[in-house]
Amino acid sequence: MGNIADLLASAAGQWPGAVAVIDTTAGTTFTWSQLDSLVNGQVRNLTGQGVAPGDRVLLRLPTSANFAIALFAVARAGAVAVPVSPLAPDNELNIVLEHSGAKVAIDSLGEIEPGAPVTSVGDGEDIAVLSYTSGTTGPARGVMLSHRALLANLEQLAAIHPPALTNRDRLFIAIPLFHVYGLGPGLLQSASVGATMVLAERFHAREALEACARHRVTVIGGVPAMYTELVALSEDELGEGLASVRLLNSGAAPLHPKVLAAIREKTGLGVFEGYGLTETAPVVTSTLVTGYPKPGSVGRPLQGVEIRLVDADGVAEPVPLDPDDLVDTFDEDGGTGLVAVRGRNLFSGYWPDGAHGPDAEGWFRTGDVGYLDSDGDLHLVDRANDLIIVNGFNVFPHEVEEVVSQLPEVAEAAVVGVIDERSGEAVKAVVVPAPGASLSEEQVVAHCAAMLAGYKVPRTVEFADSLPHSATGKLRRVRLRG
Repeated sequence: MGNIADLLASAAGQWPGAVAVIDTTAGTTFTWSQLDSLVNGQVRNLTGQGVAPGDRVLLRLPTSANFAIALFAVARAGAVAVPVSPLAPDNELNIVLEHSGAKVAIDSLGEIEPGAPVTSVGDGEDIAVLSYTSGTTGPARGVMLSHRALLANLEQLAAIHPPALTNRDRLFIAIPLFHVYGLGPGLLQSASVGATMVLAERFHAREALEACARHRVTVIGGVPAMYTELVALSEDELGEGLASVRLLNSGAAPLHPKVLAAIREKTGLGVFEGYGLTETAPVVTSTLVTGYPKPGSVGRPLQGVEIRLVDADGVAEPVPLDPDDLVDTFDEDGGTGLVAVRGRNLFSGYWPDGAHGPDAEGWFRTGDVGYLDSDGDLHLVDRANDLIIVNGFNVFPHEVEEVVSQLPEVAEAAVVGVIDERSGEAVKAVVVPAPGASLSEEQVVAHCAAMLAGYKVPRTVEFADSLPHSATGKLRRVRLRG
C-alpha cells in the first residue's frame, strides 16, 4: 500500500503550486512542491545523523509546518516516528525515550536546504508511527501503526459521501499533531486529497475565528473543548469568523448534546462526531456516514470497518450489564457490551513485540462500552475500566456526570469509584463550579437523588478549580481516584 510519505510526493506532483500549509503561529506558508523539497532535505539531515530504516525518531514538536516536515522525512527515510507532546515533562519524555529506544530526538528544525527527490524506504506492514497512548487508565503503551494501517484509514475516510475533505478545502487544525487524531484525519488526510492545512499551535477561540476568516477556512477539525469555548461567544462573532466554513468535526472525546445544540442554534451548522482510538489509526465510526449529527451518537462504521459488541471473553452477543437498569437509561434498543473492531486500519500490536494486538480473526476489543440504537448508530457509555460496581450493581460514570452537569452552577463534573468497606465501591463526584456560583455538596447529592437510583448517587462530592484532561481534552479519571 506504499509509504505515508508518498502522499506528499503525490500531492506535490498533482498540485505543485497549491498552498499546502499555512502556519499561523510561525507566519510561514509552503506549497506542496516546497514542502516536498524541504522533506527531501530533512531526509538527508537524518541519514547524516546515522538514522537507518527501522530506527525510532522522537518528534517533540508543536502543531506546525515543522512537524509535517519532520514526520514525512522520518517516514521517507524508513524510520519510525515517535510523536510526543512538546509540553511533556522530562520524566514522561525519558520513559518514552527509554521504552522506544529512540536514536534521535527532534525538538526544533533549523534552516533546511531543499533537496532533490528521495525515494521512500519502507511500506505496507513496516511501522511508520509509534504512538504512545495517553494512559487514561494506566501506564502509556506504544501503539505500532504501520503504513498499511494509516493508509487504510485514509481510504476508509475517502469513501464517505459527500467527501469530508477535498483539494478545494482549507482545514483548520489547532489540535495536537502528535496525537493520532491530528496526525491522521488532519495532516495525512490533507496530504491525501491536497487540502490546505491552516495550523495553529494552540486554540484560542477569538484567534481561531480570526484565522478562519482571514484564511477562508472551510472545515474545522475540533475537539469538544474547542466547541465549548466557541459557543460561549456571541452569534455575531461566530457568524463572522465561520462565514466560509461548511463543515465542523469533533472527535477524541464525547461532545455534550447541549453544546451541539447551541452551536447549531448560533451558526446553523451541525457538528459531526466520530469515534476512534490510537489502535485503529484512528477513525472507526462517524455521523458523517449517515450525513446528519445525532446527539449522543458517534455514528456508524466507515466503509471497510466492522464493529460488534462482545462480552469480556469476546463472545459476539448483546451483553446486558445490569439489564433491568440499563434499558431505562442507555440502551432502549438492545444490549450493551464492549466495542470490538475489525479492519485493515488496525494496529500491529504494542511495542516492542506486537503483544495484545488483533486476535486470530482480526478483531480488537477496545475497552469502550457501547450500544447500538434502532438505527444502527453507535452510542458510547463509558470505558470498561471506569465502570463502578456498587453492591454488585453497575454504575457508568458518564450517566452520573450528565445528571450533575444539569445543575446550572456546574461548569464540569467527573465521577469515579472509590473503595468502600460496605459496598465494595462508592460513587465520588468531583465538581468544578461555574464562575461566581455557590454550590454545596448537599445540593449536588439532593439533585442526583431526585434523578438516579440510590446506588448511583454520589457518596462524596469534592470541589475543584479544574479537572485533568489529555492533550485532546479527554477526561483523565484515573488521576481523581486517590
